[in-house]
Amino acid sequence: MKLNLYQKTAITTVIATIVLIFVGGLVRASGAGLGCPDWPQCFGMWIPPTDVADLPTQYDASQFNPVHTWLEYINRLVGVLIGFLITLTFLISFKYRKKDPIVTMASGAAFVLVLFQGWLGGQVVRSGLSAGMITLHMILAMIILSTLLYASFRAMNSRIKIQLSANQRKTLLWASLSVLALTLIQMVIGTQVRESIDVAKNVMELPRSEWIESVGTLYPIHRSFSWLVVVPAGLILFYNKKFEAGSLLNRLGWAIALLILLQVVVGVTLERFGMPGTAQVLHLTGVAVLICAELLYILVVRFSGKADAV
Repeated sequence: MKLNLYQKTAITTVIATIVLIFVGGLVRASGAGLGCPDWPQCFGMWIPPTDVADLPTQYDASQFNPVHTWLEYINRLVGVLIGFLITLTFLISFKYRKKDPIVTMASGAAFVLVLFQGWLGGQVVRSGLSAGMITLHMILAMIILSTLLYASFRAMNSRIKIQLSANQRKTLLWASLSVLALTLIQMVIGTQVRESIDVAKNVMELPRSEWIESVGTLYPIHRSFSWLVVVPAGLILFYNKKFEAGSLLNRLGWAIALLILLQVVVGVTLERFGMPGTAQVLHLTGVAVLICAELLYILVVRFSGKADAV
């Protein structure tokens, strides 16, 4: 399937945004969020030092960790790249301003949101990594990702032909919207768990093995709630087979189910093995990919070619 320039750019930007979420997860899991104590520069420099001897005299050498500094700096560079890609996506989207202006509007919304995200990133650093600010930063990244995915799909949905009756479409939309809503609720609860763990780590200075215990009843709620997400995912697989929904929806349905299973397995790993950093990164990146898969399934069902109702 040959893609035009806008479609290629928009899809590249979606993938790059997922990479940014992954890098952001690395920064948070490693505790490198203040690897650069100032913003937009890093230790007063546009290219940070690699050795404490090169640190400007106004900065305390105890603040400098070269691994943390460069991990946070790379995170910022990827963020700048995303900003350029979203700007380019918005500019190229003007070719759709008459054919399908919603593509241009969605691309423009992503452009505005990424400007706000850049400002918010500076506020996160200035706040000393306030838990609420970090959570807002992450949620906004998910909103930008979803907006870009919608614009990308909108620009190429005419290529997708899925024939469903009105009743079949309604049933699949109900199941897929349910799993997306439950995933979002689970994500919000998870951010609250993560904020509590940050307090245990940075304020209470508890050992890693005691972080989950310090959360209280919120973590058992988060853990138990995850099984509610499994139910509508199972219904999607069931109805895909019953309605013979086609290979695309079948693949998306199985992707959603497997991603949910992966989240459960990673969650168990976090609990049983003392919150390893690798599992934290997988958990965060996994939910971003899961939300993309769920949203894409909804878009395919909602906007694909329609058959007459039966």
